[in-house]
Amino acid sequence: MKSPQIKTSLPGPRARQLIKLDKSFVSPSYTRVYPLVVDNAKGLWVHDVDGNVFLDFTAGIATNSTGHCHPRVVKAIKAQADRLLHMSGTDFYYTPQILLAEKLAKLAPGRTAKRVYFGNSGAEAVEAAFKLARWHTKRELNIAFFGAFHGRTMGALSLTASKTVQKKHYNPFVPGITHIPYAYCYRCAYNLTYPKCDLYCVRWVEDTLFRTTVPAEEVGAIFVEPIQGEGGYIVPPPGFHKELKKIAKKYGILYVVDEVQSGMGRTGKMFAVEHFGVQPDIMALAKGIASGLPLGAMIAKSKIMNWEAGSHASTFGGNPLSCQASMATIELLENNMMKNAAKQGDRLTNGLKKLQKAYECMGDVRGKGLMVAVELVKDRETKAPATHWRNGIIRKSFEKGLLVLGCGENSIRFSPSLSVKPGEVDTCLSIFEDALKEVAG
Repeated sequence: MKSPQIKTSLPGPRARQLIKLDKSFVSPSYTRVYPLVVDNAKGLWVHDVDGNVFLDFTAGIATNSTGHCHPRVVKAIKAQADRLLHMSGTDFYYTPQILLAEKLAKLAPGRTAKRVYFGNSGAEAVEAAFKLARWHTKRELNIAFFGAFHGRTMGALSLTASKTVQKKHYNPFVPGITHIPYAYCYRCAYNLTYPKCDLYCVRWVEDTLFRTTVPAEEVGAIFVEPIQGEGGYIVPPPGFHKELKKIAKKYGILYVVDEVQSGMGRTGKMFAVEHFGVQPDIMALAKGIASGLPLGAMIAKSKIMNWEAGSHASTFGGNPLSCQASMATIELLENNMMKNAAKQGDRLTNGLKKLQKAYECMGDVRGKGLMVAVELVKDRETKAPATHWRNGIIRKSFEKGLLVLGCGENSIRFSPSLSVKPGEVDTCLSIFEDALKEVAG
């Protein structure tokens, strides 16, 4: 079984040179949490420029769904590169974009006819959903959630409510957006306990919000992540989405689901919303859709995607290389990787819950499939966030050869490629425990 290999101090000499160069010429707005300078990668194994080898449980921020450089994905990209690099699907037709649109429309939950819009990223997919909801409903108000992350373009950022640093100095935002508490049961905004709460967080929308400040008939859409991503990998209780969708349908409000991080097999189903038995009106996809190539997609019911020619477009959206990578990705997910995500996700979650019994600082372990998080606390009674420990554990894991990232204020996320093997899960758990002991044990 392959294992991490740390041959130099971190960062190594070549990495230090490149990081110094980066600081001179690359935007300082990027968030690098540890000094990893990647040279090449295969599967779940990343090699840096100094020959150190790391086990990757980030998958390029949940993007490399089939693993780094999967041979079938690479083959599809190379074959397409010999035929056509770009033609712009907004002005011309070409086969890869058409066939991928057909595939995605058929994969999306529900039997209703659907259409697909292509962009380059999750933010673009959300922007498209935002604009389509406005176009279709002619309503100017929208509802989103605290803890949500929908992207960094101005419309998507207006819907986002994750961290103030993401919004600082960018006001004013798109008006008419009301943020409400998500179903974060570990830290309920209303100090209630599920299921005794009877989903008060959903009932509050109709009983209080619509009655006092936001006219329901003026709301165009509710934007929601099936499982919150950057906000902390927060899994809502079973009835949350069904009851919220009922309210949306009652008032003619579109239910817009952001599957940018949770979609494409990551949770053991093609789309996370399928765990909750809800059919969205509009869905935004990106990240794992093309195994690392830039691609975003917005899928909507055909009767909703009724905007006219010229009302929205993207020069590079639906690029033929990205579309072929996506087709190869979907084939791999359907053949085995989605099932593997469910199986190895159980292995990972059960392993973390076993550790939780021994370590008081592991306040909560949650997730579905390979979208798993551990929330670090100073003690379980007060649930005081242990952000410093979280950051220390991430850094210590890196030094030991494991790549993980944070999410929320004090959580660590585990989002490996869907090709992860049992031994790789076990290696991750072992390194994570060692880092946990050294930092917070």
